[in-house]
Order: sequence, then C-alpha cells, then structure tokens
Amino acid sequence: MSTRIVSTEPPEKAASTVPFHRKISYSLTDTAGNLLYCVISSYLLYFYTDVFGLSIGIAGTLLFITRFIDAIDAPIWGILIDRTKSKYGQSRPYFLWLAVPFAVFMVLTFTTPNWSESGKIAYAAITYIIAGILYTGISTPITSILPNLSTNSNERVVLNSFRMVGGNVGFFIATTFTLPLVAFFGQGNDQKGFSLTLVLFGIMAIIMFFIAFADLRENAAVKTKSVPIAKSFTAIKRNWPWMLVVAANLCYWIGLNIRSATLIFYLQYNLDSKDLVPLINGLTSLQLISMVLIPLFARKLSKNTIMIIGLILAALGQVVILMGSTNLTLIIAGWIIGALGSGFACSMPFAMLSDTVDYGEWKNGIRASGFLTSIGSAFCIKAGSGIGGLLPAWVMGSTGYIAGKVQTPTALSGIQFSFIWLPFIVFLIGIIPMFFYKKFEKNEASIQQDLIARRS
Repeated sequence: MSTRIVSTEPPEKAASTVPFHRKISYSLTDTAGNLLYCVISSYLLYFYTDVFGLSIGIAGTLLFITRFIDAIDAPIWGILIDRTKSKYGQSRPYFLWLAVPFAVFMVLTFTTPNWSESGKIAYAAITYIIAGILYTGISTPITSILPNLSTNSNERVVLNSFRMVGGNVGFFIATTFTLPLVAFFGQGNDQKGFSLTLVLFGIMAIIMFFIAFADLRENAAVKTKSVPIAKSFTAIKRNWPWMLVVAANLCYWIGLNIRSATLIFYLQYNLDSKDLVPLINGLTSLQLISMVLIPLFARKLSKNTIMIIGLILAALGQVVILMGSTNLTLIIAGWIIGALGSGFACSMPFAMLSDTVDYGEWKNGIRASGFLTSIGSAFCIKAGSGIGGLLPAWVMGSTGYIAGKVQTPTALSGIQFSFIWLPFIVFLIGIIPMFFYKKFEKNEASIQQDLIARRS
C-alpha cells in the first residue's frame, strides 16, 4: 500500500529476470495459502450447516457479516506492508511472521466446541474473522511482492503463472483430499475429521511459507519514502485501470465461491452422489492447463482479452452443466470447461494489478503496491467469499433447505439455481469492465518507459 512516494534518488539496479528456483519458491506461497483457504471456500458453508450444526440462514449470514468485517482489513495490511522496513524486505517477512498463527486459527475454525448454539455462533464468528484477518496478512504480500521481484512486465506474467500453478496444486489437494481425509481421521466423526485434516494441512503450509521466506528476494524494489497514510488513498485517484481490474476480479471470486460452495449440496441432494465431490473438485486442477498456457497466450493476446476468454469459458461451463441437469457426464464436462476458464480468469488480475501499481505511480507519483494489490486481491477474494456464501445461503434458505434432511422439490430448485445460474450471471457481469481496460494496455509500454526515465 504505498504509503510511499517515489524518491528522486537513483533506484537500485533491479533484476528483470528471476532465477527458476525462486519462481518455484514464489509458487509455494500460493500453494500454502490455497491449501488452507480453499477448504473454507469449498467446504465451510457445508461444515457450518451439516457438521458444526448451524442453520443455513445463520451460516450464510455469518459468512457474509464476518467476511464484510474481515474485508476491511485488506487496505490496513497493505498500509502496514508499505510501511515495513526490515532487513528481510518489505513483503517477504510476513511469510515468516504469520505462517504459524494463520495455520493455528484455520484449525480452530474447523474445530467444533461442545457449546450452546449461541456459543457456537460466537465461536465461529471469532475464529473465522481472525483466520480471515491472518489470511489477508499472509496473502497480501504474495501479490505485493510481485512488482518487487522483477521490473519486467512479461517476467511478472511468468512469475504470476508459477504462482497460479502453485495455487492450483494447493487447491487440488484441499478440494480433492479434504473429505477422504475427514473420513479417514474421523472414522465416522466428521467434527474430529475436519479438525485433524486442518492440522495436517496447517503443518504443510507452514513448511512451504518458511521455504518461500528463506529463498525469495525483493531485488526489484523501488526506493521510496514513507508519507502519511492518507496519501495511500491518493494512489486510487484517477487510477481507472485499477478500478476496472478490481471490479472484474470481484465478480470472478463471487462466481467462483458460489460454484465451489454449492457443489457439495448439488451432488449430495440433487444427484445423490456426494461421493463424487472429491473427483469433480479434483478436476478443477485442469485449470493448470490454462495457467501454464498464459505466458504463451500473452505473446499474442492482451491481458484483458485473456481475462475475457476466461470469464466466457467459466460462464459457458455453467451452461453445459445446466444442459446436463442430472447427466453426470455433461456435468463433469461443464465443470472442466469452467475450470479451464477459471485458470485464465483467476491468474490475470494478479498480473494486471502489478501494472496498475505502475500506472498509479506514473499518474499520481505514489507507488502504492501494498495498498492497491491488497484491495485488488485479498479484498476481492474475501468479499467474493462472503458474498459468494451469502447469496446461495439466502436462496437455499428461502426455498426451504434443511441440513441433513430429504429436500423438497422447491429446495432442490433453490440448490440448482444457486449452483448453476448465480455463477453464470456473475461471470458475465465480470466481463464488462475488461472491455474498457484495453485502452490502458495500449499505453502500458510507454508508461513503463516514462517511469524508468523518471526514476533515473
């Protein structure tokens, strides 16, 4: 969050190419983050209703309120990062400082106390909020460190692709193995199973964050000086490319979280095929194909075009699922198409945010990497999680969903609408801002050259 104005001092010679081993280390940050956080996006609504013991209405409202409160901390973390001066760098030390607390509170979030309903609601709210705050604290540096790893826009795309591949690995492990591990550790006790599964994932995440901390270097950091916090907000002023990326990214995460959170309900109640949840979630890893292809596509296509393609594919996947209705083959085909689209749509905003940081510096003289990327990434992810949990919960609650019971036809229709139509609508809305972003990309090279000249 650049609480910093660009200095007139000559900047250090910044590395434009990052060694392969550091690209791997950078990818581990998102592997670790997704390994834990994707359990929330995929299973927390189900955990709260069918394991923890809350009603669908209370669970959905709780997810939204806590996420809304939690989302406010995104710019605060960005400001803290921008004002961080340590021998380890600006963003990097947070991987060391927050890895253990984040893992601990993720375990607590999926632990069920033997308390009254009101006590459980309070416990769920407190643990979920703190886990979310810590997630923002450790995920914001993953994005804010990117501009400091390389000054080269194309190299940032490559780095971001490594990150997305790593994140996809974490997503695959979390979504594919969570339920089998819950069954293995719990032996019929899902409360115990979820808690122990998160202990295992937490240990794995801590190790990966520590490896990333030990290896990464912020060699491309621009020398800056701190200014009053209010100046950070100036970086948003007239930074319309950033606003467009935030709007599109928020829509993507809302749609993704709705789809992820409702999959287990649709398979369990509409298709009576809960055992297919790990398999279908595992197919999401096919988005890795899109992520790997992004550097190749970026040579021929603009970033906003790749983002639009991703959102169109994500929406198209929902259409195929609708056509399949109860046909598992078509449902799986639609899920795969959506996963391929998600690979593009998930990856591109992170690369584009780095470029909007440069635009903010060029336009306003303030390099707000932490502030801008925290809102553009962590805020969008968490707000998307909250809204993506609230909307289907409200729809399902209003149509009569009752956890663990045989659902009425109306309730089944509510689950289907939540799983298929809600993501479709939101993905299409996310395409609109990207049509306007292309104007910025046409001038990106000249802006970068102008910045280099100014810094010299």
